[in-house]
Amino acid sequence: MTALSRRAPAEDGIATPEFEAAHERQKRWRGFLMALPAYAYLLLFFAVPLGIVVVYSFGTRTRFGTTELSGWNLESYEKLGRDLVQQVLFRSIWLALLTTVICLVIAYPFAYYMATRSARVRNLMLVFVMIPFWTNFLVRNYAWYVILGTDGPFSRVAEFLGFGPTRLLFTQSAVVMGLVYGFLPFMILPLYAAIERIDGRLLEASRDLGATGYQSFRRVLLPLSMPGVIAGSILVFIPSLGAYVTPDILGGAKTTLLGSYIVTQFLSARDFPFGAALSTVLMALMLAATIVYFRRGGRTL
Repeated sequence: MTALSRRAPAEDGIATPEFEAAHERQKRWRGFLMALPAYAYLLLFFAVPLGIVVVYSFGTRTRFGTTELSGWNLESYEKLGRDLVQQVLFRSIWLALLTTVICLVIAYPFAYYMATRSARVRNLMLVFVMIPFWTNFLVRNYAWYVILGTDGPFSRVAEFLGFGPTRLLFTQSAVVMGLVYGFLPFMILPLYAAIERIDGRLLEASRDLGATGYQSFRRVLLPLSMPGVIAGSILVFIPSLGAYVTPDILGGAKTTLLGSYIVTQFLSARDFPFGAALSTVLMALMLAATIVYFRRGGRTL
C-alpha cells in the first residue's frame, strides 16, 4: 500500500484512530500552553509559599528569635497539645460553627424568597447582597466597631429602651455579629444558585399528594438544595476559622482566635516554627473541608 493510499481515509473525511489520537494530543498541548501562565503564577505565589511554611514548621526557634532549619523535628507540633492552644483552637472552631449556623438560618429563607421572585426583583435583591463587597472589608469592621461601642447606636437604643448602657464591643458576641455580617453573602449566593435550579412543580406535586409545608421542605426542597447548603457552609466556615481582622477589631485581646494567635507567633513572639505549625494545621483543616465540598456538593453545583 502506497503512502498516498494510507493518507486517503483522513483526507476523505474519515478519521483514523491515529489521526484522532494526534488531534487529542494537539488539543491537550494547546490547552497546557494557554494555562501555563496561570500554572506558573499558582506555583510561584501559592505552592512555593505554602511549601516554605510547611518546611518552617519542622524547624527550631533559637534563643535569639531566629529559626534553625538544619535539624528537623516535631517540637512545634508537640506544642499544639498545650492548654492555651487547645482553648484557642476550640474557641475558633466553635465560633466558626456558630457563624455558619447563623448564616444558614438567615440565608436559607432569604435565598428561597429571592429564587421564587420575578427576574426583576431577583436582580434587585442580588444587587443588595453584593453591595457589601463594594466597600473595603476593614472599613466595614470599623463601622461595626462604632455601632457596637459604648457611645454607638446600639448602646443608645438599649439605654433608651431602659436596658441601661450596653457594651457588646470586645466580646464573643461582637465577633460573631461581625463574622455573620461579613460572610453572609457567601452563604446566600450558593443557596440561591441551588434553589433557583429546583423545579417548582416538584413542590406543587408534594403538596398535591398531601404533604404539609414542613414535609415538602424536609423531603423535597432541603435534599435538592443540599449542594448549596454544603457549599455555602464551607465557604463561611473556612474563612471564619482563620479570620483575623474581625476578631482583632471587634474582639480585642479578650477573644483571641486562631488567626490572631498565628499572627502573634510571627510578629510578637518571633516563634516562626510554631506559627508555621499552626498555619499548617489550619491549612489541613481547610483542605479537608474543601475535599468534602468537592465530593458532596461541588459536582452538582
